[in-house]
Amino acid sequence: FMRWRDRFLFCAEAIYKSQAETGEIKGHYLNATAGTCEEMMKRAVFARELGVPIVMHDYLTGGFTANTSLAHYCRDNGLLLHIHRAMHAVIDRQKNHGIHFRVLAKALRMSGGDHIHSGTVVGKLEGERDITLGFVDLLRDDFIEKDRSRGIYFTQDWVSLPGVLPVASGGIHVWHMPALTEIFGDDSVLQFGGGTLGHPWGNAPGAVANRVALEACVQARNEGRDL
Repeated sequence: FMRWRDRFLFCAEAIYKSQAETGEIKGHYLNATAGTCEEMMKRAVFARELGVPIVMHDYLTGGFTANTSLAHYCRDNGLLLHIHRAMHAVIDRQKNHGIHFRVLAKALRMSGGDHIHSGTVVGKLEGERDITLGFVDLLRDDFIEKDRSRGIYFTQDWVSLPGVLPVASGGIHVWHMPALTEIFGDDSVLQFGGGTLGHPWGNAPGAVANRVALEACVQARNEGRDL
């Protein structure tokens, strides 16, 4: 049902067209997730040959060893690796015998990746603010002090292990921008899908609205205004 080569080619065409029009680097999360490691690597190699800057992997469905293999390939070949967390809800929302996402997030940092979906605090995938920011810090900071109120049960020193940027994604739109700017700060990725495509004037105005709102909120924050 998904002709991945055709989709990669169509996306690459759109990427280069938008780069030519804007003078900015663009990318698309080309999904390298596959049924076998060999097929996964084949897709990643094809993406690199197209010259695109980023690929994506579902690390829970693909598996940790497959994810680490892909992470090493991406690092060696100048590709960013976006991590999707499909299937996490059947694991981290089972209160009796599940695994909390803070544990899955730490496992991902050890496995490898550049940024990962982390919930939004606001929007449709909202979570508890303090708990969410606790594992966001576990993802991106080098040293995190014990703080049980934020779900940090022991002090974590990552030493030289690279951090992972949190991706706020899921039901967010421009009206959430002040909260997102205040909650996640600069070292994060804000991903607007339906919040862009659902703009009444179309996709391009939706993208413009996102950028204008973000730049306005960052400027207001830097000027000391209360968001």
